[in-house]
Amino acid sequence: MSGSLPNYFILDDMSVEVVGQCSTIESDKTKILEVGNNEGESEISVSSNTTSQKAAQAKSNNKLRRSYVTVGILFLVNLLNYMDRFTIAGVLDQVKDYYHINNAQGGALQTAFIVTYMIFAPIFGYLGDRYSRKAIMAVGIFLWSIMTLAGSFVPRENFYAFLALRALVGIGEASYSTIAPTIIADLFTKEKRSQMLMVFYFAIPVGSGLGYIVGSNVAAALHEWQWALRVTPGLGILCVVLIALVLREPPRGEADGAHHLRNTSWLADIKHLSKNKSFLMTTFGFTAVAFVAGALAWWAPSFMSAALQFEGNPKTDAKISFIFGIITCMAGIAGVAIGGEVSQRLKSVTSQGDPLICAFGLLACCPFLFGALVVSRHNSAVTWILIFFGETLLCLNWSVQADIMMVSVSARAAYLPACLMQGDLIAGHVLPGC
Repeated sequence: MSGSLPNYFILDDMSVEVVGQCSTIESDKTKILEVGNNEGESEISVSSNTTSQKAAQAKSNNKLRRSYVTVGILFLVNLLNYMDRFTIAGVLDQVKDYYHINNAQGGALQTAFIVTYMIFAPIFGYLGDRYSRKAIMAVGIFLWSIMTLAGSFVPRENFYAFLALRALVGIGEASYSTIAPTIIADLFTKEKRSQMLMVFYFAIPVGSGLGYIVGSNVAAALHEWQWALRVTPGLGILCVVLIALVLREPPRGEADGAHHLRNTSWLADIKHLSKNKSFLMTTFGFTAVAFVAGALAWWAPSFMSAALQFEGNPKTDAKISFIFGIITCMAGIAGVAIGGEVSQRLKSVTSQGDPLICAFGLLACCPFLFGALVVSRHNSAVTWILIFFGETLLCLNWSVQADIMMVSVSARAAYLPACLMQGDLIAGHVLPGC
């Protein structure tokens, strides 16, 4: 120890600007400075830059960076998830011609996917609360990548084998979709959680739109619709590697400060959910969203192809899928962003902000989509515009409903997809027979 300091005190964990002349006392932990001013008074300035503080700050920054990287990986996988799901819709007419099937059988391709998805989503949700979420997601993504690739090699006389493979794809995607949002919920809280969920759900409309665009144009370029199914599997395997090596799986309840969480039985979870009005009403409401979105996603390209032929202005499947894909991407980005932003602003005004946004989106989209049906035989340009606004309003729901679920049911939100996919099931199979 060196120097002299007649009147001093020690402050730890502070950093104060030093001015004037000073004498110094140094120790291993703290630097103490006596500073003279013009009035002859003494000021004490303390600068604490200990190794432990720097290490703690570096650890916190690294943890935050890894959390953002994790959201990026989950976004990428969700993007591929929806690209794969709607690639078939972009080349559906070609698939029907290849297998010599009708509209009802074409709808069954989506039905088979959704049925297995609904059955296995609660199972994976239950497992995700008890075992490694990284491992479950990696295995599921690997499965749907392999099944998608295998489906592209099924010969024309084996339609039901192709149908079975599409059903297996639903199992793989259920393992991911039920678990990924819970990881984001365990990484962030409050406004930041809502923002990250909004980023995650951008992947739904963007991935769907890319499914139409990439699938139909790859099929057109290589003159075989099967090549549309060979785009996403390789990227899916890359995502498996990223999940295994890079993705950070937080302890359950970490962001909310929960520790030593105790697992409950499956029956206890079901009893809890059956008494949760927010969960039940949100599930029923979002089933309606999934019904409309599923009908649009699966049948809109075929519908517009028929409308353009009726108008006397036929276009190729690739062109129609490209236009619908661009509209879906733009409407999805706008809808999810507007819904998330309005949700943040309304929370300071009313606790019912999120349900109001969802209700407004569903009601407001109806006249636009109905108008598209009426106008389609007369003016295709106006029809595309009406579809854009209808989809934008419909997409207000995506991130907002997820936020509602995370608040109202916590980890049990993993059971949601099995319920909301009922809408996709009806839209995919019942509508074609009407």
